[in-house]
Amino acid sequence: MDNQKIRVDFPMLIKHPDFIYFDNAATTQKPKSVIDALTNYYENDNFNVHRSVYSAAERTTQIFEACREKVIQFINAKENKSIIFTAGTTQSINQVANGYYKYNLKKDDEIVVSIAEHHSNLLPWQNIAKQNGSKLKYIDINEDGTLNLESAKKVINTKTKLLAITAVSNVLGTINNLKALINIAHQKNVDVLIDAAQAAPEIKIDIQELKPEWMAFSGHKMLAPTGIGILYGRKDLLEKMHPTQLGGEMIEHVDKNNFKTKDIPYRLEAGTPNIEGVIGLSTAIDYLQSLGMNNIEKYCKALGQYLYDQLTKINGVTVYGPKKRQTGIVSFSIDNIHPHDAATYLDFNHIAVRAGQHCAEPLTNKLGVNATLRASMYFYNNKDECDKLIHKILEMRSFFNGA
Repeated sequence: MDNQKIRVDFPMLIKHPDFIYFDNAATTQKPKSVIDALTNYYENDNFNVHRSVYSAAERTTQIFEACREKVIQFINAKENKSIIFTAGTTQSINQVANGYYKYNLKKDDEIVVSIAEHHSNLLPWQNIAKQNGSKLKYIDINEDGTLNLESAKKVINTKTKLLAITAVSNVLGTINNLKALINIAHQKNVDVLIDAAQAAPEIKIDIQELKPEWMAFSGHKMLAPTGIGILYGRKDLLEKMHPTQLGGEMIEHVDKNNFKTKDIPYRLEAGTPNIEGVIGLSTAIDYLQSLGMNNIEKYCKALGQYLYDQLTKINGVTVYGPKKRQTGIVSFSIDNIHPHDAATYLDFNHIAVRAGQHCAEPLTNKLGVNATLRASMYFYNNKDECDKLIHKILEMRSFFNGA
């Protein structure tokens, strides 16, 4: 990929050429095509969907529903009824927890997660376990941060009803062996939910190959606007899911005492949806597909490896996760400098990194640290920016340590 040519597509990067943005795991910058799509919607197609019979609103509905088809192609699923528009990964997972497993788990049933889960794929299951009297169990990680498959085989058993697992750790940048995990789970008739928030931006997803029961991801981490996300669900499970919200456009009939809902996906999409978000997501998918997901994965992996190699050359810097990098996410710490102080120093030098527990406190506890720095890179970042980060870390160590 032509990195310099790509950067021209992103207004923020053009307007602020000295600013280095290394917080893409939190949210990505938006290309001009996505911004233009939002502007065009408000200027020309700002009509509600699924409601009106006049031609302008029908056109907007067609544009809206076309995105559902694009998502199907993007993740290689079978049918658009399996795609539910949500506000993001967090809402998607909560919808599965509170709309399905709340009604399908009983006392002593087990839910399995990994110690490396984002809080969005942990707290809903903690809550359901407490409500239903079910048990929450954890898959451990190896010393290099990769998921321990032997631990998975021991933890997943005939009492397990759900494996809720991240595809990519938002702290360690590791790609979990989903094929192996899903195979272990399905051998025990266990459902699988994949948190693909960090995977969808970088890795080609194939639902028909993996065959999970559920998958969730967010638009804003893959060039789209905030407030739009996807829940994929196996059709027969979605049909059994209880709506977690009731109201407009999800009903077929209402009388004074009862109501009848529409079929999926609409029965699970109450109220006016995030129309502009869906349109932005559609355009974002077009952009990603034009670059090629395999190309994006290869580029981000190489950039993550480059930064890892440079960081490990610095005395007093600890990098977390495997030596062989898989994504553009690299978390590290610097001896005798608190991550928040380091992030502030870098911010003064126009470099944006994340500092903290990254919404994965059990994992940082497992690593034996209170917080880390995280540089998360995307295809519009480059080695020159990595070199500038390294230079400022060396400068920072002298500044704080007086050496």
